Amino acid sequence: MTLPLPDRDRRRTALITGASSGIGEAFAEVFAAHGFDLVLTARRHDRLRAVAEQAHARHGAAVELIGADLSDRGSPASICDELRARGLSVDALVNNAGYGVPGKYASVPWRDHEALMQVMVVGLAELTYRLVPGMVERGYGRIINVASLAGLVPAPGGHTLYAASKAFVIRFSEALSSEVRPAGVHVTALCPGFTYSEFHDRTGTRASVSRLPSWMWMDSPTVAAQGYEAVMAGERIYIPGRVNRTIAGFVKYLPNSVISGVGRKVARLYRKAD
Repeated sequence: MTLPLPDRDRRRTALITGASSGIGEAFAEVFAAHGFDLVLTARRHDRLRAVAEQAHARHGAAVELIGADLSDRGSPASICDELRARGLSVDALVNNAGYGVPGKYASVPWRDHEALMQVMVVGLAELTYRLVPGMVERGYGRIINVASLAGLVPAPGGHTLYAASKAFVIRFSEALSSEVRPAGVHVTALCPGFTYSEFHDRTGTRASVSRLPSWMWMDSPTVAAQGYEAVMAGERIYIPGRVNRTIAGFVKYLPNSVISGVGRKVARLYRKAD
């Protein structure tokens, strides 16, 4: 599907993974509102179509859709092959696709853990690897890697690989930023806390997380808007929301045993341990 726009050569293009809902959908709106054309990827093509039509109707963005399942090892290469076939250059990349696998580590089939790591670590790194050389060559690039506050605080049990994968994303983004910033490419690890999206529906924890107080939550459009401003400003790590920044600040100074104990108590409200 393509929603065209005249004179598209004057506009930059943003590729957003996991764009069919939640933070990814919100990023599509934000980038389109700032004059970017879009390439949107996700598994659910029908949902992508709705997001594309909205971005085109509201902001006149040209939108390309690429159906992709990033748990497939060949997806990053296939996406880039499709970009070349359509004559598209990517100026901004939002690595947003991700999810959690609830339950004790050893009680979950390995294929489920493997798929998560492929989406949230290997696929993210490979798609970036394939696209960043073009950004460096053109002297402009913006990369947002959607990490999590979970990657900055001690991790309780359940969703065992989730926080570990997000910690990787944060350190990867820091290192890559140091490499490519001189070439005009900004890399930001965006670290939201609890955000209203479909994440908890997929993990089956919606009823549990609904017990958390409302002040702990942010909405996806706010997270995306702050993430956009952060990457444009060259922030390497950005934590949206005052509450989340306060939590991250406490973690730096309080003993790890205290933070871990608090984390375990909070996690009981929303994490499935088995």
